[in-house]
Amino acid sequence: MSHGFETLAIHAGQDPEARTGAVIPPIYQTSTYAQDAVGAPRQGYEYSRSGNPTRDALQECLAALEGGPVGLAFASGLAAEDTLLRTVCKPGDHVVIPDDAYGGTYRLFAKVAERWGLAYTPAKVSDPDAVRAAIRPGSTKIIWVETPTNPLLGIADLAALAAVAHDANALLVVDNTFASPYLQQPIAFGADVVVHSTTKYVGGHSDVVGGALVVADAGLGEELRYHQNAMGAVNGPFDAWLTLRGIKTLGVRMDRHCDNAERIAAYLDGHAKVAEVLYPGLPSHPGHEVAAKQMRRFGGMISFRAAGGEEHAVQICNRARLFVLAESLGGVESLIEHPGRMTHASAAGSPLEVPGDLVRLSVGIETVDDLLADLEQALG
Repeated sequence: MSHGFETLAIHAGQDPEARTGAVIPPIYQTSTYAQDAVGAPRQGYEYSRSGNPTRDALQECLAALEGGPVGLAFASGLAAEDTLLRTVCKPGDHVVIPDDAYGGTYRLFAKVAERWGLAYTPAKVSDPDAVRAAIRPGSTKIIWVETPTNPLLGIADLAALAAVAHDANALLVVDNTFASPYLQQPIAFGADVVVHSTTKYVGGHSDVVGGALVVADAGLGEELRYHQNAMGAVNGPFDAWLTLRGIKTLGVRMDRHCDNAERIAAYLDGHAKVAEVLYPGLPSHPGHEVAAKQMRRFGGMISFRAAGGEEHAVQICNRARLFVLAESLGGVESLIEHPGRMTHASAAGSPLEVPGDLVRLSVGIETVDDLLADLEQALG
C-alpha cells in the first residue's frame, strides 16, 4: 500500500521500538555493539561508523521521501557530495556543473577535486543545449544540477537533462536542497542521484548539520554505502534523530514557507528600490513553466537585486531585523545574506561569481506581515 508524503515523513523507517513500544526512534548513542560470537554481530551492527539504528531510520525515511531504494546520511551536504564524487569518478574524469551553484560546491570542485584530477566545466543548466555542448564524450561521468539554483534561482528541466546525461552515459545528479523532497522528487524525472544538505529544509530548525544521498539504482547505492563506511563522514546518532524530528513537519513547514515567499516576492516585484526579483513562482521568471511542471510549489527562497547597487544591497542586509543576517537557509526563521560577500565568496573571480547587488532571502514561517514590514524598513 502506498502512502502520502506526510504519512511517510512521520512513519517511514520509524516503527515503534520493539522492546518498549517507544513511538519515537531511540537515539542509539553508542560507538560499538556487543557481538553474539566472533564474526556474528547482532542484527549486523558492529561499529557506528558502519551502521547505527538511528541513522538507519533516517536513511530509510529519506529514501521513501525521494522515491529511491537507498538513502544514505552524512555529516554534511559537502561530505555527501565528496563521497559521491570519489565513488563515481576517478582522476581524469569530467563533470558538468551549474554556472550558478552553491559556493561550497564550487569550492569542492575547484579547490579539492580538481587537484585530485577531476575536471569540470560550468554550464547554464537551464539550457539543455549548453549542457550538451559542455560534455566531453567518454570522460564526462556526471551532469550536476541544482534546481532552483543557488543563489540566482535558475530552473533546470530535469527530464530534458536526464535524457542529455543518459545519452552521454553519464549520471544526472540533482542537488534538491532548495526545493526539498516535498516540493520536488528528481528521481521521478529521471535523475540518478539526489543530494541534500539536510541542514536546510529537511532538518528545518537551524540546529543540526547533515547531508544525504538518495539513489535510483540499488547497485550504486551499495557502492556508495561501502564508500560511506570507508571514508567515514557519517551522520551521528543525535544529529540523525534531530533530522528525523524535523522531517515530521516538513510538509506543513514547506507550505508556510511557500505562502510567505509568494507574498514577499509579489511585494518586491515592482518595488522602486528593487531592480529585479528572482523567484520561480513569478510568471515573469524564465523558468516558471518548467518549475510548475516539476515542483509542487515554488519554495521559500527569493533573491533580488538592489536598485542602488552593491552598497545598497549590503545596507539592506545590515538594516534587517526580523530577517537575521546569517548564512544557511531553510530554517523556520527568516534569514538574509549578501551572497557575494558571504555564502558565495569562494566563487569570486570565477565564472560562478554572483552579482554584487544581489540579496538572498530564506523566507521563514513567521507572520508574513511582520516580515513585509521588516523588508520595507530595510530597503530604506
